[in-house]
Amino acid sequence: MTNDGPYYDDFEQGMTIPPLPPVTVTEADNVAYRMITGDQHLPAADRSLYAAVTDAGAAAGAMVYPALVMQYSIGQTTNATRRAIANLYYRSVRILRPVEVGETLRTTTTVLGLADSRPKGDLHRGKVWLGIETVGDNGPVANYERCALVASRGRSSPGHGDEIPGPSDPVPLTEVAGLVPKWDLGALPATAWPVGEERADAMRDHIDLAPSLARMTFNQAFVHRDATASIYDGRLVYGGHVQGLAQASLSRVLPGLAAIVAWDGCDHVGPAFEGDLLWFRHKLVEELAVDGGRLLRFEVRGAAVDRDGNPGDDILVWTPVVYAP
Repeated sequence: MTNDGPYYDDFEQGMTIPPLPPVTVTEADNVAYRMITGDQHLPAADRSLYAAVTDAGAAAGAMVYPALVMQYSIGQTTNATRRAIANLYYRSVRILRPVEVGETLRTTTTVLGLADSRPKGDLHRGKVWLGIETVGDNGPVANYERCALVASRGRSSPGHGDEIPGPSDPVPLTEVAGLVPKWDLGALPATAWPVGEERADAMRDHIDLAPSLARMTFNQAFVHRDATASIYDGRLVYGGHVQGLAQASLSRVLPGLAAIVAWDGCDHVGPAFEGDLLWFRHKLVEELAVDGGRLLRFEVRGAAVDRDGNPGDDILVWTPVVYAP
């Protein structure tokens, strides 16, 4: 398989995509990611605090930003989506444990299903449903599914018609309670937040360094590197970059955020471009008391803001389950 593909008509159900290189995550990666997103996740930003919540003391390492772990994992799946027109959604994301600096991440990507889409002019394309597992030196890190719309090489559709599921339904919080790390959250600030309340982040932020994040995470999608490969007038920003800014926003409005344990989904419902100004709102949908803290389900929405300061339609709907005091 060359790096010109795969195109949609190159895929077969059940095939495993040749892997991209493993990545050993360093302190420099943490710094670069913080520079790109402004993520304020306290256990990753403060090594002494991470040692305190893990009760590891002097033996504690340094925590990798949870969002960065997912960015690397997603980047390592894009050997399947170099010819993607768009990423449609992520589903059934489970983040199995924290990752420490020095671990090496490896990702396996398998084709679960294929379905032709309606051609757009002479462009034939189809949906590719992928199953993903990322492991580190200390065991599995994350597993999830994603669905991408990928261009065909030929001038006809190959005739795939698998039933591909849409975005996942909310997982019962009791089913993911076992993913909560065994931490002492006493060193983290608690935030009172009634279920059903939506809070807007007063700090809007713009997208920059988009190609840098794509290169850093080995993201192979042509549309994020080359404006001429995009159906839009400009280079399309990787949707995970928007999600990363949303997670950074959540770290500001919920400063005691300890861990992300799951995503019900992450839907990219509109395009994003370098320089866009983004605004995020966070609605607490559900909570469950667990030992030492709470599991919180959020619906996070992001919109681009126009030159007059008015938000447009949402471009992101992200539904994480987080652990916090």
